Amino acid sequence: MEEGFLKEGFLKEQQVMESDLNSDTSHKSSVDFLMDWFRKRSIFVLAYGTGCGAIEMPPTFTSRYDAERLGIRGAATPRQADVIIVSGYCSYKTLRRIIRTYEQMANPKYVLALGSCTVNGGMYWDSYNTIKKLEDYMPVDMYVNGCMPRPESILEGFIELQKEIAEGKASSWQKYEENYEFYRKNQEAVLGKTVAPAYDADWYLYDGGL
Repeated sequence: MEEGFLKEGFLKEQQVMESDLNSDTSHKSSVDFLMDWFRKRSIFVLAYGTGCGAIEMPPTFTSRYDAERLGIRGAATPRQADVIIVSGYCSYKTLRRIIRTYEQMANPKYVLALGSCTVNGGMYWDSYNTIKKLEDYMPVDMYVNGCMPRPESILEGFIELQKEIAEGKASSWQKYEENYEFYRKNQEAVLGKTVAPAYDADWYLYDGGL
């Protein structure tokens, strides 16, 4: 009973932190463990529905499935968000906004991708204005299968992401910085040299572009 009890919860975390207190690396490993644990338990998800899968977000975050009990809640702006969900098919116009939003988010940041559309284009694989593989334009930490994934699947994806964060394996934001030229080249191939979207509020200034 006691052995099973120690596999989860605060006692397990305390046991891990105290396991190497006398070693030369104890301070660093303990602090890193603590930081990853805090990040795992305080995930702020950007309130931005990029595709059809956004319809599954309200039940995931409200009382029926209650994602907040797992330390997962919404954030209104990219400056305060840790995770952006690319929820299904992604047109070129939407991709432009997703890239802009992702680059506004502070590190560390993570990407959760829903459905087959983010992997191979899904039912839009032969469309002239949707991307086929999200990972060509920005790194992805976790894929959730389904069309569209039910809230249970989305929560399972978050739990797996939390495990990777706790283990220090979720580092797609570093991959984006280290391979920025690769991603930028792919972005420009479909969006042109000006990747950032125009924010003109006046309709008569609109030039008809993406």
